[in-house]
Amino acid sequence: MSQSKRQMRLTPRHVAYLQPETIHEALPAPPSGLRMASAADHRATIDRLFAGTDPHDETWIFAYGSLIWRPACEHVETRTGLLHGWHRAFCLGWNTLYRGSEKTPGLMLALDRGGACKGALYRLPPERRDENLIALFEREMGWVPTAFPPRWVKVRSGERVIRALTFCIDRSSGRYVSGLNDAEIADVLARAVGTRGSMAEYLHATVEHLEHLGLHDRHLWRLQHLVAERIEAAYEANK
Repeated sequence: MSQSKRQMRLTPRHVAYLQPETIHEALPAPPSGLRMASAADHRATIDRLFAGTDPHDETWIFAYGSLIWRPACEHVETRTGLLHGWHRAFCLGWNTLYRGSEKTPGLMLALDRGGACKGALYRLPPERRDENLIALFEREMGWVPTAFPPRWVKVRSGERVIRALTFCIDRSSGRYVSGLNDAEIADVLARAVGTRGSMAEYLHATVEHLEHLGLHDRHLWRLQHLVAERIEAAYEANK
C-alpha cells in the first residue's frame, strides 16, 4: 500500500474553518418512529446473518466510508477489494446530529445499487467475532429500524472472492436521498457541521485514506475539489 502522489485540494486548512461548538459521541434520543437499538436487537441480527454457518469461518467487513479510517472493531487482517453491483454515494440523509444540524443538514455515505465500489476489507478475530460485531452494530445501527441494514456481499480481492458484511441503503427507509448532482452535494458537504464534526472533515478523511490504500474514487475526488472551492469562497474570498 503506497502513498498516492495526488494532491488533494481539500486540506486540513479547509476543514479547520468548520468546527462544532462542542464534540461528543453520545447517541441522542431517536427521532419519531424509531427506537434505540438494544443488545437483543444486535444479537438477533447476528443470529439472522450467521444462521446455518460455521462459527469458525472467516468473518470479513467491507468498509467504504468512515469504517475505512475508523473501523469500530478489532481486526486481524486487512485487504483491499472491489465490490460489483453497489456504489459509494452520499445518499443517506438527512443528518441533523453527528455531522449536520437542523440549519445545515448533512449527507452520509452508504452503498447504493449499481456500479462498483473499491474499499477495505477487515477480518474479525474469530474468537471475538460476536463482541466485535456488536460494537460495530452499536455504532452503525444505533436506532431501529435502520436505514442501511447489514447484508452479505461478494468482494473481489486479488485472486480471492471474499464473502463480507457491509451496509447498504434501504431505499424505502425514508432516509434515502437521490437525484442530487455533484454541485448540490458539494453545497451540502461544504456547510454541514454536527456534534462529531463537519461533512468536510468526513469527506477529507475518506478520500485521504482511500488514496493511501491506492484506491482512487473519481467521484469523491471531484467532490473534494468542489467542497474546497466552496469553503475558500465562503471563508477566504475577502482575505
